[in-house]
Amino acid sequence: MHETLAALAAGDISVATAEARLAGYATGESGRFDAAREGRSGVPEAVLADGKGEEEVVELLGLALETTGRGLATRIDDEAATVVQARLGEEWPEADISHEERAGVLRAYTADYEPPSLDAVVGVVTAGTVDAGPAGEAAAIVREMGATVERYDDVGVAGIHRLLDELDGVREADVLVVAAGREGALPTVLAGLVDVPVIALPTASGYGYGGEGEAALAGALQSCTALTTVNVDAGFVAGAQAGLIARAVDGARQ
Repeated sequence: MHETLAALAAGDISVATAEARLAGYATGESGRFDAAREGRSGVPEAVLADGKGEEEVVELLGLALETTGRGLATRIDDEAATVVQARLGEEWPEADISHEERAGVLRAYTADYEPPSLDAVVGVVTAGTVDAGPAGEAAAIVREMGATVERYDDVGVAGIHRLLDELDGVREADVLVVAAGREGALPTVLAGLVDVPVIALPTASGYGYGGEGEAALAGALQSCTALTTVNVDAGFVAGAQAGLIARAVDGARQ
């Protein structure tokens, strides 16, 4: 505490940085940024852009950059991302800012930010192109946690030979996130073919009875193979869980 207060008095750190060190979070008009989350839980804090105005997202990402050197926004649409990138770039001209459109993830890093690195591979598998959004969100979080991501896309059970063609590579991963909509069969099938943890990510594709991810979620919960399941379109949670497993794998290898 003394070092933090001394640094604040000397002008070496900002009020937000001092608050983050002492309280674990930084406070702005738009809310509180949990700057200590990654150190506490291993999962990086992210700003959920959905439901927030652009200026609120900009302020919270600014707090993130100021206190951790990295800012992440999820569920951000193209229009909002354009505004946020421009405004954040004005306030942080040396920051590296990028937007992954399909995944709905915006990233910003200060010039001196050092990303984590893990000796672990997470396979992110999609049944079809429609599953790319939630799968991309999961992959983005895995990368932010330091693991290597290998993608295997459009290998759903309607043409299972596509999966079998990729099976050797899939089996080399340390953990798998498997995104599927409709009836959600792919996670169950794949979990019966590999000896690593499988995280089912049901997606809100499909229509009619059991549509919008309901059948995919129910199928994953009722799977006869050993897997874990997150909520519909919960890419962040799936990625975070895979990243934590990757951390444990890295720790064992070290």
